[in-house]
Amino acid sequence: MINTILLDLDGTVLPLDMDLFMTIYFNEMSKVFNDLPDHEMVVKNIWAATDAAVKNTEKITNENAFMNAYSELIVGDLEEHKRRFEKFYDEGFLQTKQSVVENEWIKKSINILKDKGYNLVLATNPIFPMKAIYHRIKWAGFEPSDFSYISYFEKNHYCKPQIKYYEEVLNSISKKPEECMMVGNDVQEDMVVGKMGVKTYLITNHMLHRTQEPIVADYKGTYEDFYRFVDKLPAITK
Repeated sequence: MINTILLDLDGTVLPLDMDLFMTIYFNEMSKVFNDLPDHEMVVKNIWAATDAAVKNTEKITNENAFMNAYSELIVGDLEEHKRRFEKFYDEGFLQTKQSVVENEWIKKSINILKDKGYNLVLATNPIFPMKAIYHRIKWAGFEPSDFSYISYFEKNHYCKPQIKYYEEVLNSISKKPEECMMVGNDVQEDMVVGKMGVKTYLITNHMLHRTQEPIVADYKGTYEDFYRFVDKLPAITK
């Protein structure tokens, strides 16, 4: 029986205009590095290091995988760059809140799941630091304590769409695939967990689908459809 709901963050728990988010994100990030000799390469270097972290299959944290790649690309001191990243996530990153799109249905759905006793896991792609994820949880109208487990940059060792990412999450929460459902808006990154036997629900608002391959999901629908779906789910007996 399903007793655990894994939830993606961006485009799922937190409805976003992703194009606007990325524009603000990199504009604000660039400001933090604009006095360094290689400042014009910052965005390119971040993308390259993120790609390395996403593709990493060694059991090192995503933070280490990112920084190992990033250190090979930059001019200057890595520790100085780390300090500037910290400053960015405390200040400039907060401007990305402008990209949030209000949608009450997802809030209502998660509150119903909480009331019914489901174990809620925030299975967000861990390419952002913990503080950035915590900011966005609060923008969605929740607290980190609403989730029994949250994946993030400094803790996790793999990224979506690797199955290893989902294996790590399920191992960490001591759950079997048949006890879980993954809810997300990204066909490639979120629905892939169906290969493990986890049930999947594709949110079609803000849907991301990067290929022409058929969409494989156990359920799919809008935020309002998802609300009706969770409203019919049985309560969990403690």
